[in-house]
Amino acid sequence: MPDIGQLREEYINDGLSREQLNASPIEQFRAWFSQAQKAELPEPNAMTLATVDSEGQPWQRIVLLKAYDEKGFVFYTNYESSKSKEIEGNSQVSLHFPWIALSRQVAITGKAEKVSTTESLRYFVSRPFGSRLGAWVSQQSKVISSRNVLEMKLQELKAKFKDGEVPLPSFWGGYRVDPETMEFWQGGANRLHDRFLYKKQIDGDWEIARLSP
Repeated sequence: MPDIGQLREEYINDGLSREQLNASPIEQFRAWFSQAQKAELPEPNAMTLATVDSEGQPWQRIVLLKAYDEKGFVFYTNYESSKSKEIEGNSQVSLHFPWIALSRQVAITGKAEKVSTTESLRYFVSRPFGSRLGAWVSQQSKVISSRNVLEMKLQELKAKFKDGEVPLPSFWGGYRVDPETMEFWQGGANRLHDRFLYKKQIDGDWEIARLSP
C-alpha cells in the first residue's frame, strides 16, 4: 500500500498581508480570479457547491461559476435535481474554489436564491446548441437504465429543434449565492498559511479578520 501520508507540497510564495487585501471581498475575488485565468489554470471557474439535505447529510459536487458581482455568485442547473431540492429545503450553502497551482483557496458561505427567468434565458441562449439540448435531455439526478436512454432522447431533440431554436426549459435556471462570509487562503511555508475572513455586517460593510492556519 502506498504511503500517502508522506505526500506533501512545500508552499513558497510571498504570502498575503492585510495591507494587500481589497476592502471588498468581491474585488479581492476579482483580482485572484483574473490571476487564475492568466495562469491558465484548467477551468478556474470550477467550484465545489455544498448543500445539506433534509436528514442533515451534506452533499458536494462541482459546478461552474457563470457570473459574479456585488450581488453574488451565479451557477445554473436543473431545478428538479438533488442539489435544487436540497437548496429548497435549506438555502444556506457553501462554495469552494481550489486553485491549487497558485496555492490558493477561496471559500464562500451564503444563501442561494433563484435568479430571474430573464437572467436564466439570457444565459441559456448563449450556450452551444448541444448544451441547450442537454438541459432538455437530462432529468438530473434521476435513475436511468443506461446511457442509451440519453443518446436516444438527444437524437429526438436534435430532430425536433433542428432549426437551432431551443426554448428555455421551465425546470432549468440559475441560482445566485449572496455571500455572507468569504475566506481567502494563501499557502505559506511550514504550513503557516495566510487566511483572511471577510464577514458581512448588518449594515452591509465587511469586517476582515486574520485566521490562524
